[in-house]
Amino acid sequence: MKTFFTVLALLLSVGADAHAGRIIDGMVRAVYDGDTVLLATREDSRLKVRLYGIDAPETTKPDSPGQPFGEISRRTLMYKIMGRQVSVEVMDIDQYHRTVAVIRYADRDINRDMVAEGMAWAYRQYLQGPYASEYIGVEELARARHKGLWRDANPQPPWEFRHAQEGGGRRRGRR
Repeated sequence: MKTFFTVLALLLSVGADAHAGRIIDGMVRAVYDGDTVLLATREDSRLKVRLYGIDAPETTKPDSPGQPFGEISRRTLMYKIMGRQVSVEVMDIDQYHRTVAVIRYADRDINRDMVAEGMAWAYRQYLQGPYASEYIGVEELARARHKGLWRDANPQPPWEFRHAQEGGGRRRGRR
């Protein structure tokens, strides 16, 4: 645990930009939802990782309801990487001190796969560079093929769902 706080302090003190592109290897120990996992690194630290460039449907929480496909999205991500050794390419550190990263397993971009399978939206607000065109392209294809959450005629994006929940006193930001 001490190592985790040391790594976190280092990341925060020098800024996220200094760590963008850094590769961290670790074992996925928990999947919180379709876009957030807990990684145990080789340094015996635990790192909460938010998948870069995607936004998955919200899962049910003690203080709020979930969205359609929220639990399916979580289980899909769990099936893909739970208990597996993955590599994460650090893109940023968010306001909640989570590492925002592209997760790779078996030479696959897991973030992209989640969007391609209709388990998450391409989070256009935060996408940059080649990831933007790639993730948006696979989202459009998933939508055209009615995959996953696109089976619903008009699925509500998670950022709109969270905004509606804020009216009830719930506040959460995402990346």
